Amino acid sequence: MSSEKEAALATVPNDSPTIFDKIIKKEIPCTVVYEDEKALPFRDINPQAPTHILIIPKVKDGLTGLSKAEERHVEIPGYLLYVAKVVAKQEGLEDGYRVVTNDGPSGCQSVYHIHVHLLGGRQMNWPPG
Repeated sequence: MSSEKEAALATVPNDSPTIFDKIIKKEIPCTVVYEDEKALPFRDINPQAPTHILIIPKVKDGLTGLSKAEERHVEIPGYLLYVAKVVAKQEGLEDGYRVVTNDGPSGCQSVYHIHVHLLGGRQMNWPPG
């Protein structure tokens, strides 16, 4: 079993601060590639492609994963996708890229703070996983 899958299956969603909350507060270092008032994209420490960036909202408003979205959250996922486009252009991914959202244990979500993965710099395959 992969370490990502093991982490996802071992993680119990709760209201405790996540590693992403600590990154937002600058308590844990990361390599930031872009930042604005709503989002913080940074390089994944375990990249699955030459370019692998995590894009997190600075305020999740209780949105731990896509399956927990309510109408009041509608701006958050849309903004994450917009930032993915901005960062992809900045990273030179003109030939294409993939944006992934993992949700729940079977979706291999290991951090319960909604986020998207921006993957690029190589040919992606289908099916993805």
